[in-house]
Amino acid sequence: MEYVNLDAQVGDLSGVLDPARYLSHLPSVSGDLPPGARAFATDTDHYDFRSRRCVKDLTLRAVRGAGGEEMEVEFQHNCWKHDQDLLIRYVGVSGFVIDPVDEDRGTDLGAVILDEILPHRDGCSHEIACWDGTLTLVCRDLQATWTETICSSKS
Repeated sequence: MEYVNLDAQVGDLSGVLDPARYLSHLPSVSGDLPPGARAFATDTDHYDFRSRRCVKDLTLRAVRGAGGEEMEVEFQHNCWKHDQDLLIRYVGVSGFVIDPVDEDRGTDLGAVILDEILPHRDGCSHEIACWDGTLTLVCRDLQATWTETICSSKS
């Protein structure tokens, strides 16, 4: 990640997630993002850890169309935090890398820590950091859709 700090220090506490530098940089680059990427990146709930639409703690469920010009990445909710799943559709994909911590994991990257969307000469880059690896896509644009789900583990 270029701007999101996944290992910030706050007082004596280390390992703090801090998107502040990215959020302060985002207004200066949001006009350079394609429309769908801009809408997703600038959504006020996206980096609000208390929001049901914060990407933190979602789990990568599926990657479809890998290697193609159109891809879908599906994220499953965490019942303690979310009441919706997230589906991101990427169009004009020109770059795709899954970098698991352990090669045997494949696309099982664990829960999302945070993500970062930046302008790119091909449209935008979307880097998604998870506890067990990173997923990075470069595309012409993306469309993020939240879909209702039923949480069976809520009491």
